[in-house]
Amino acid sequence: MKLDYLFVYGTLLSNIENSMSRFLSANSEYVGKAYFIGKLYNIHDYPGAILSTNASERVYGSIYKITNKANVFKVLDRYEGVEEHLFKRVAVNAHLSSGNTLKTWVYIYNRSIADKKRIYSGDYLN
Repeated sequence: MKLDYLFVYGTLLSNIENSMSRFLSANSEYVGKAYFIGKLYNIHDYPGAILSTNASERVYGSIYKITNKANVFKVLDRYEGVEEHLFKRVAVNAHLSSGNTLKTWVYIYNRSIADKKRIYSGDYLN
């Protein structure tokens, strides 16, 4: 699937200072704040989201338009542990605060959340 957009909700957010958030900022354009239908959990020192069918369950974050997709997603897939099945990259409909909806990639947690603490606000930073 050819998508130009990525929804981020955790350590890739621009206000979390690390090398990968800087890498993303350098290789993308900020689109805006948004949410997708899902649930957010505290995994260790990072969050993990899963999809939901309940429209009142939301994960909040930001959308970026990716430049040089092949290289950026190769680097981000490695960072997110896609090969180790820690996260998987899936397409979701993300809802911008402007009311528009974009089809974006998002990294979804791909392991059991049975012993993980839910972040009910859906916002990793609050």
